[in-house]
Amino acid sequence: MSLLHVAVILPFVVGMLLSMLHRFFRKVHMGWAVLLVPVSLFVYFVSLISNVSERNTLSGLIPWIPSLDIGFNFYLDGLSLLLSLLITGIGILVVLYSIYYMDQKEALHRFYLYLLMFMGAMLGVVLSDNMIVLYGFWELTSITSFLLIAFHYKRKASTSGAQKSFLITVFGGFAMLAGFMLMYLMTGTFSIRATIADWGQIQENALFLPALVLILIGAFTKSAQFPFHIWLPDAMEAPTPVSAYLHSATMVKAGIYVVARFTPIFGGQGLWFWLVTGVGILTLCYGSFLAVKKNDLKAILAYSTISQLGLIMSLFGVGSAALYFGYGDSSAMYTVATTAALLHLFNHATFKAALFMVVGIVDHETGTRDIRKLGGLASFMPITFTVALIGSLAMAGIPPFNGFLSKELFFQAMVEITHLRIFGLGSWSILLPVLAWLASVFTLIYALIIAFKTFLGSTRSELPAEKMHEAPIGMLIPPVTLGILVIVFGLFPNLVAMTLIEPAMAAVLPQLLSGNERFDVHFSLWHGLTPELIMTVGVVALGVTLYKLLPKWRNLYEHYPQGLTINNMYHVVLDNLQHYARKWTEAYMNGSVRNYLVYIFSFTVALLVYAFFRSGENITWNFQGNAPFSFYEAVLLITLIAAAVSIPFAKNRLSAVIMTGAVGYLVTLLFVLFRAPDLALTQMIVETVSVALFLLCFYHLPELQRGKSSRRYLTVNGIVAIAVGIVMTFVALAASGTASLESISTFFLQEAYNSAGGKNVVNVLLVDFRGYDTLLEIMVLGVASLSIYSMINLNLEAKDLGARLKFRKKETTDENDVELDDKDDNTKKYGNREGTTSSWDTVPLQSNDVLLQTTTKVVVFIILTFALHLFFAGHHNPGGGFIGGLVTAAALVLIALAFSTDTIRKALPIDFRMLTSIGLAIALLTGAGSFLFGAPFLSQTFGYFELPLLGETELATAMLFDIGVYLAVLGVTMTIILQIGEDR
Repeated sequence: MSLLHVAVILPFVVGMLLSMLHRFFRKVHMGWAVLLVPVSLFVYFVSLISNVSERNTLSGLIPWIPSLDIGFNFYLDGLSLLLSLLITGIGILVVLYSIYYMDQKEALHRFYLYLLMFMGAMLGVVLSDNMIVLYGFWELTSITSFLLIAFHYKRKASTSGAQKSFLITVFGGFAMLAGFMLMYLMTGTFSIRATIADWGQIQENALFLPALVLILIGAFTKSAQFPFHIWLPDAMEAPTPVSAYLHSATMVKAGIYVVARFTPIFGGQGLWFWLVTGVGILTLCYGSFLAVKKNDLKAILAYSTISQLGLIMSLFGVGSAALYFGYGDSSAMYTVATTAALLHLFNHATFKAALFMVVGIVDHETGTRDIRKLGGLASFMPITFTVALIGSLAMAGIPPFNGFLSKELFFQAMVEITHLRIFGLGSWSILLPVLAWLASVFTLIYALIIAFKTFLGSTRSELPAEKMHEAPIGMLIPPVTLGILVIVFGLFPNLVAMTLIEPAMAAVLPQLLSGNERFDVHFSLWHGLTPELIMTVGVVALGVTLYKLLPKWRNLYEHYPQGLTINNMYHVVLDNLQHYARKWTEAYMNGSVRNYLVYIFSFTVALLVYAFFRSGENITWNFQGNAPFSFYEAVLLITLIAAAVSIPFAKNRLSAVIMTGAVGYLVTLLFVLFRAPDLALTQMIVETVSVALFLLCFYHLPELQRGKSSRRYLTVNGIVAIAVGIVMTFVALAASGTASLESISTFFLQEAYNSAGGKNVVNVLLVDFRGYDTLLEIMVLGVASLSIYSMINLNLEAKDLGARLKFRKKETTDENDVELDDKDDNTKKYGNREGTTSSWDTVPLQSNDVLLQTTTKVVVFIILTFALHLFFAGHHNPGGGFIGGLVTAAALVLIALAFSTDTIRKALPIDFRMLTSIGLAIALLTGAGSFLFGAPFLSQTFGYFELPLLGETELATAMLFDIGVYLAVLGVTMTIILQIGEDR
């Protein structure tokens, strides 16, 4: 494991630790501990600047699924270093800002967990060389951003904005994944570097252009490009530190990063040039035009971000034309666009993060972001006004700030592209500088609105003057730092020219360099009287004029029909999808479990019958060599059939449960006869716990009422039952008679001990050979138990509670909790509102059977001892973590039935949900531990060691995994039993 892997893992580990230890941060703000993570990562990446600028790239490889060429291959070059510095550097300032912005009464452990997970996911995106791993981190940024945007989940606008961003960006992620799959089909590798090396051999492939389009869809959705931009304004409902982080330097830059990273592969293609340039310039114009319309400061910044992202995107599109000409002087004039894109990528993060923080300060101190209610704040907030002015002018491209440099290069690139005569540009190329210039005019207008409408003029705030003041020093340090950087990099731009921008250019356009060549990257504030300087003067002249005349022409926006907006179209499509999906679902989801089983079994039978017909001669019916039936097997089989047939005729639920349990126990006996002790043990304990669970569930239900069923109802039941029986019989016969492949059982029998050190093949399969399956299974069990817990504890409306309503305790509310209006509080519908102490009186089930209680006091210790034996002996003898956890749970269930669930809670004051989480964490960490030794995920090893008293003893890492399985199974079972075992 390399330090690059540590850099990605660190935020996740620290986030999880702090979330578990948050109770210890009651006197100290948790943000101070969180701050150490981005600081240490930033220092680490800064230390690598000289190495990377000298072309000494770093890499680290941890195999995951080698057979599919999937591994945690991390790679640091100029482009990933630039993004990593932005992610960690801006992260430092955002965390510091959040310490003073976020109240300690809020759920800070959740906030910082999500923030650190997002930071780690972003680092994973920019450092991953493997496309599948990149995609995994890509979707993790969507998930964590969803959680951050919906942090104030009581507000409907927050949850709606989070949903919109999630749907759009995940849709783009799926498209990008499809593109990656096409790339794999062309190259046979998921490595980005290997694909770049092969770029010349795949451009004629029929899958090349579809892959190009799909990858771009993913990039456009994440970077809020037209028409996928609509999620970004709604995402402004997130807390301001989140907006400053996600929408200035990180999430919105992920799509731009992908475009830059795949430019060496797709650059030089006409389709790539037109899509990236065209969508970028359209987004630039659209965003800048709409930003002027908005009155909310965050909304203005949202559309300005959309516009600036479009600017960067269009530059990467124009710069890709250089790859059409390849190595030589012909391509040199078009590399300016790539230089401008990378410089503005850096500059935008500095001034936009500062502006978001300024808006947060204004909102924090005045209680509003509406510019119609603001004004005259400069006299109360001089420092904030200064930072706002610096950031706004830098965004508008006014000297001497850093935005001026990248904006001048932007104009230069757009002017030079008019000389390009490829890709069918021709006279159409003149539109690019014209549209760029018009968009810059509107950029200046909304920049002036942010700075002057908010801070100059008469005060329109509803707050009295004596209550208006400058923000705390801690909240000012981050934006002031960014403001200083805007000035420093404006006056001394060559500080980053050869250290950051040039190495990043080498990563984006590697085909244009040979050997140790470097791009000539040099910036200066004054470079003579040039067309771009004249364009800047024109922007200032027209922009200031239109700003002065803003009241006379701003009403033009009102003439555009709202029904034709993309945002409205999104809502219309989503509402219709939900409406018709609900109608379709209600047509067959009528609450009848019997109907659901008819659908499932009918579809299964149809699918299997179709498979039989499709297979044809591939299926063989071989009945030779089958073992004869023994007398005991025949008796068990007849008894089992009789028990199963009797279930539908049971007069009450207790009889049905007993017959169902009898079927399970008879299957256990069959496993015993077939010499499968592991399966027999598991089946027996599962059946025992299941019967107890059924009894607890049926306790809450009324008596079984049997009405007279119609002939049609019974006929359908009979047909489906007979069809399933016949088809499954044929499936079993076909499976035993058809042997198209050599059985793998021989391999497991031979390698169970040699490769995994275990003589119990079943246990070795569960924890080693098929350990990944087991991991996913206990995850599914964990999710199921939490779902059951949530459903039982959900505060439903009275009409759904029935008689249980009388057990409900009085609901109390924290005096500091802000009560929301019904229309703004979308959690009233679902209950369980944060800040309330609503709970339920429980009536634990309790037995008065003295004989059962007395017997249990002895038997339970025997069962627990047997459970420990099964766990420790499982690697060589029947047993293991799964069955050990079930047997332990069975012992606790017995205590609950003999005494009460309160007895369990008093004897074992354990949160079994937390126990499930600990078990899952141990299993995951055991799997990830193999990365430390350069082995694939969940690789196990064993060895023999001399231990005191025990002598030579075999120790296997699989036991650690088995401990996780044991705890997870125990936690899952007891979470379900304890919830269902208490009446409410």
